[in-house]
Amino acid sequence: MNRSAVFLNTLEVTLPVFAMVFLGIGLKRIGWIDSAFITTASALVFKATLPALIFLSIIRADLDATFNPALLLYFALATIASFFLSWLWASWRVPYADRGIYVQGAFRGNCGIVGIALAASMYGDFGLSAGGLLLGVVILCYNVSSVIVLAAYQPGKRADWHEIFMHISRNPLILSVFFAVPFAWLGINLPDWLMTSGDYFASLTLPLALICIGGTLSIGALRNEHATALGSSLMKMVTIPVLATTVAWLFGFSGPELGLLFLFFASPTAAASFVMVKAMGGNAKLAANIIAITTLMASITVTGGVFALRVGGLI
Repeated sequence: MNRSAVFLNTLEVTLPVFAMVFLGIGLKRIGWIDSAFITTASALVFKATLPALIFLSIIRADLDATFNPALLLYFALATIASFFLSWLWASWRVPYADRGIYVQGAFRGNCGIVGIALAASMYGDFGLSAGGLLLGVVILCYNVSSVIVLAAYQPGKRADWHEIFMHISRNPLILSVFFAVPFAWLGINLPDWLMTSGDYFASLTLPLALICIGGTLSIGALRNEHATALGSSLMKMVTIPVLATTVAWLFGFSGPELGLLFLFFASPTAAASFVMVKAMGGNAKLAANIIAITTLMASITVTGGVFALRVGGLI
């Protein structure tokens, strides 16, 4: 397959995902969706349809093929390493008050929506099931690390470990993985009618979630951009994916596993980072700008990364 064919094949993976994001931007601008719709739809996705999608994907999966302890361990360690790398860089280059926002924006990816959507587009059911297991690991890392770094630079704010634990233990995505793994491991089959109904419900997830991401982006906010947001975005979309994927390859990961790792590391900054910054009294505008820049950059950087890995014969 020549490079033109590889590039076109790559676009077939990434364009459907990012086209839905840009559709969300357009629908918000013409007034077909509004903030109330986005709030309600986002809650529905997070609390119900995405957990259903992950649950059904895992119970259908062959865990012998998708459950890879080495992959899960590497992903967790690389996520923690990217957190400390971002913090180290921020301590040197970023104004004190903005360091926590910079770090969270640089390492916390939108794996639950964009990462899963790209994994499903590229690897189908394997991407959904293996990606669901990775989500269970990364949610824990993201929440704990984000609270630590934000509290470190917000006067009077302290990490409430009880609240963090309760938040994680009630997270619908973690619960869906927790309940799905025994079903898959024991080979428990649900009735066909229930699986079909579940598929109808879960199929709402990706288009609805991606449209909501587009609807929340504020292009106008980018006019007030400054170096901190751009620096965090470049760390998130270029530096960390390149370093983490390269090290994964050196450790022997290849094929779909390496591809999944890249897609998750290359996902844009999670919208939850804005919510957490706002709740802790930080610079919410900076957090929103990082989300907007990384989401817009992702259509280029993810496509370029997948193309490079395919040309190199690594995935």
